[in-house]
Amino acid sequence: MINVALVGAGTMGSYHARVVSSSGRAKLARVIDGYEPVGRSVADRYDAAWSQSLGDLEGIDAVIVAASTEAHYDLAKQVLEAGVPLLVEKPVVNDYEKSREIVALSASVGVPLVCGLLERYNPAVVTAREIVESPIHITSTRHSPYAPRIKTGVAWDLLIHDVDLAINMFDAVPVSTGGALGYFHPDSQVGAEDVASATMTFSNGQVAQLSASRIGQKKDRTMTVHELDKLIEIDLLRRNVTVYRHVFADAAQADGRGYRQQTSIEIPEITNAREPLAAQFDRFVDLATGQADAEEERRSILPSHEVISTLIATSRLEQSRA
Repeated sequence: MINVALVGAGTMGSYHARVVSSSGRAKLARVIDGYEPVGRSVADRYDAAWSQSLGDLEGIDAVIVAASTEAHYDLAKQVLEAGVPLLVEKPVVNDYEKSREIVALSASVGVPLVCGLLERYNPAVVTAREIVESPIHITSTRHSPYAPRIKTGVAWDLLIHDVDLAINMFDAVPVSTGGALGYFHPDSQVGAEDVASATMTFSNGQVAQLSASRIGQKKDRTMTVHELDKLIEIDLLRRNVTVYRHVFADAAQADGRGYRQQTSIEIPEITNAREPLAAQFDRFVDLATGQADAEEERRSILPSHEVISTLIATSRLEQSRA
């Protein structure tokens, strides 16, 4: 049983608190939040201590940072320099060079680091990865209604998940990244994009086309993986998978009007329907207790951060030239 400190008791932090407290492998020992009514409420709910700042980590075996993205850099440095394993919500930092610095610090002090790229643990994604064999083209849609509490742009907030999934599906890092950013909502901070579109190409010609938006009128989380002989459709919200195989296509009528198609459909069983946050926490505990490869975990963090950084830099450069 390890003692866990949670930094940030907002919406995501409260979810982490519930998962830690119900895991059976950890105790939520401390909740840190600068706003006492929120922090103390979560702490009291799970019989944990509350404090206003991180302070001394004596007696703490692992830390989860679910504070605002702007606070990640300083908090991550403090935790890692104290020699305590860290799970930090995505992105590590909304700046690639600073994210590299944090990952390098984790390696230099020999302390495990996990980034909260939660969709890796989505049961539909886990099932799809067992089915995917030779992907050649991936498309994704991650759209949401506007959420004023999110200060960072949609690329760091939403698109990073699908970039990470595509990299893992292809088991390769992209050789080029392009795309565009859109700025539309009057309540968004200056420089925080509301729409992001990315195209990634890989060394063997594979292509991923990913779309994220926070000005949608409904929540949509879908990914489609194309192979030569099948199409795997992943619904990340409903957590199901459908596999399509084309059989036959022809005109519906003799004069060529209309279209008729025959397609086989397979609905694979989702064998592990565990909550992604709980599965991620188990992975974190394994790393914190030396039961998983911390270096492998570190290597998996930066590729998606580099893609987002490149997309933002190139898009802004093109816009400045327009």
